[in-house]
Amino acid sequence: MPAQSLVEALVVQARAGDQNAWDELVKRYSPMVWSICRGYLASRQDIDDAAQRVWMLAVEHLSGLRQADRFGAWLATTTKHECFRTLRARREHLNVELPPDITMYPDDRSLSIDQVLEAAERDAALRAAFARLSPACRRIVSLLIQDVSYTEISARLGIPIGSIGPTRARCLAKLRGDPELAALMDAGTPAPGGDRRG
Repeated sequence: MPAQSLVEALVVQARAGDQNAWDELVKRYSPMVWSICRGYLASRQDIDDAAQRVWMLAVEHLSGLRQADRFGAWLATTTKHECFRTLRARREHLNVELPPDITMYPDDRSLSIDQVLEAAERDAALRAAFARLSPACRRIVSLLIQDVSYTEISARLGIPIGSIGPTRARCLAKLRGDPELAALMDAGTPAPGGDRRG
């Protein structure tokens, strides 16, 4: 039986109350859920809590899932959204972070599970590399990602307009030189976001 047909059959059986089918879905997709959570969240507690909430949402929404064969894609998208919800809830505790609308995922419905996992790995590596930048670099890169003008950056950070470009170049070079991102690029996986010139 093809994998998609098996998943569809398991979803249909789980909807009908078959505990073994539900257990098989959890066994099959738990590594993916945990991997996506781990890609976004730092603490083991947050990862475990988010994964548990994802499975609770899956139980709640299983009967309303329109395409049973798309359970994996739905679960991956739900996991990503739950991670974003967790990050937003913790935002007030963070110094500087990437803007919440920055994501390395194109339209989730068109991605395979492997593509979602690769994107989560790239996203996690980028966020980790960003966190390792100096506070000054994090501030300037964060503002540049949000398309804040050089004039406003100068006013907010108290630096001359003429030094923003060279500082930007140094910070982006540090980001590109991060060992985790370099390892992904060496493995043939381009770093998310590409080069922001202009």
